[in-house]
Amino acid sequence: MSNTPVQENPATEPRQRHSAEERREEAVEAVIELASEHSPEGITTQAIATRIGVTHGALFRHFPDKAAIWRTVFDWLGVRLGRVADTAIATGGTPLEVLERLFHAQVAFVADHPGVPRILFHELQRPAGSPLQLLARNIVGSYRERVKALVRRAKEVGELPGALDEEAAAVLFVGTVQGLVVQSTLFAGALDLREAGRRIFPLLLNGFHGAHS
Repeated sequence: MSNTPVQENPATEPRQRHSAEERREEAVEAVIELASEHSPEGITTQAIATRIGVTHGALFRHFPDKAAIWRTVFDWLGVRLGRVADTAIATGGTPLEVLERLFHAQVAFVADHPGVPRILFHELQRPAGSPLQLLARNIVGSYRERVKALVRRAKEVGELPGALDEEAAAVLFVGTVQGLVVQSTLFAGALDLREAGRRIFPLLLNGFHGAHS
């Protein structure tokens, strides 16, 4: 994956006018798309502007600087991943049914937005202490806590062994999805994330059941 800055040819077709909020949303979507094609480190503001069909100067009428664009991207990630979890939980069912629904929903989300895990992984690999890394850690940490709560509920109702380590189970749950993402990156086009998720979740669940049998 190249770290060469991403540039695109200037847009030549006129675009209809959009509100400031719509432009910010378009910019975020452009970053997610570009991250699926190139290293996040190489995404330039010119590439973002070109992708949404505005001039470089017009982009900065909606953001004070490049850092603000990336903060908005991470805000978007937090909201969208939270919404994935909210929807899976709100649908109801037993704790294990919710866990399975959440697992497949997360797999589907990263399959539809392959730039998302690339952005998160890239930021988490930076030296500790950067503001964006803290946001990334909070996003992943919050998601893991929700998984841990579901594991705890499954233990309480007898769906999972009472001695199961909730923290380890949540780490394994999130890590399994991350592993699928890594495999899909290494073998681009050769792995259907959704299908792989359907095959792997029963193995994950068997591990939870058999950890203390």
